[in-house]
Amino acid sequence: MSKRRMQKLAPLVVGIVLTWLGAHAAAQQPDYIIQLNAAPLQSLNEPPLPRPAAAAAAAAVTSLPASAPQTVRAGHTPAHIRIGLLLPTESRTLGEAAQVVRAGFEAAAATEQNAEVVFVDEQENNVAARYREAVAGGVNVMVGPLTRQGIAAVAPFVKVPTLVLNTLEPGTPASPRLLSLSLSVESEGRQIARQMHEDGRMAPLVVSDDEALSRRLQQAFADEWRRLGGHAPAALVWNGGAPAGLAAAVAASDGVFVALEPHAAAVLKAGLSPDLAVYATSQLNTRSPEAGLAGIRFIDMPWFLMREQSEVKRYPRPQSTLTLQTERLYALGIDAYRLAVMMAQPRWTASGLRLNGVTGDLKLGRDRQFERNLPLSIMTADAPAK
Repeated sequence: MSKRRMQKLAPLVVGIVLTWLGAHAAAQQPDYIIQLNAAPLQSLNEPPLPRPAAAAAAAAVTSLPASAPQTVRAGHTPAHIRIGLLLPTESRTLGEAAQVVRAGFEAAAATEQNAEVVFVDEQENNVAARYREAVAGGVNVMVGPLTRQGIAAVAPFVKVPTLVLNTLEPGTPASPRLLSLSLSVESEGRQIARQMHEDGRMAPLVVSDDEALSRRLQQAFADEWRRLGGHAPAALVWNGGAPAGLAAAVAASDGVFVALEPHAAAVLKAGLSPDLAVYATSQLNTRSPEAGLAGIRFIDMPWFLMREQSEVKRYPRPQSTLTLQTERLYALGIDAYRLAVMMAQPRWTASGLRLNGVTGDLKLGRDRQFERNLPLSIMTADAPAK
């Protein structure tokens, strides 16, 4: 497939993934930070995403009937730790995302070599049955499903520690064995609010647009800011035009949170005083950031910002070239595996569960969902993300 055609397919492929990660037609919002990229996750006509080199060398996949799980043995593993990985890798809509998560999961398994992974492929109409088959087969921990709809389907049948890869909907059956790890944008919006508060900002301005992702970031920031200080932050919806129109709102603020896509953020930044502190989430971090973003304080995963940290560099990078946004799913797979091993321990309890992860400093909240705390960096024009 030509590069030009791949680029034309990007909005379609990524849009499909973002849409179907939600559970209901009225709430089809992305729960992973995958932005519109210059290329799709992978061409629809190319072979499945290959496993990382380390995983391919250390893991052997036993071919079993399609109705049965596949077992991946990472080196010499303790027989008593068996982790089930439930993902829709054959789905036309979610297959690419699921394959990237699986690649990261298997990379961690090959690196650590401390558990046996049982891969279970699922579809929308059989996720509960596949989950129950894996549990009946003797897994100690289950990881997945990937969608809210899938989580709702398996929640009533949770009998072993289960780490789902999406946010928990209100009303999900409460179980101390059911935990959630996701790349929710709300988590980053809340962290930016805390960061600005810790930096002594008293009058923040949130600039967003009409896009769903932007509105979610704005709302998460506002909720956290009210929790911290008891008042609502100033907010402005900006859909382009002359930045000079923002003068009044900016003059009354001591810091700006830009909940915008990269190009819009660069246009806005050009109209602001260079002395004004500007903050953003990982949404702005790309392989080739625009020069106009220089100086913005942003947060992102240790996987990208702390590449030489021992807990990060021990895991192999993807064998296939991925967009920076898509690679976040690979990192999610790594941390999902590491948490699953912790959850497989005989005396495991959810209370105080933490992990210095490649996707962030993970801490389990009272809502049974992991909150990610990310390192802070400053965007520079001459040092694009690797």
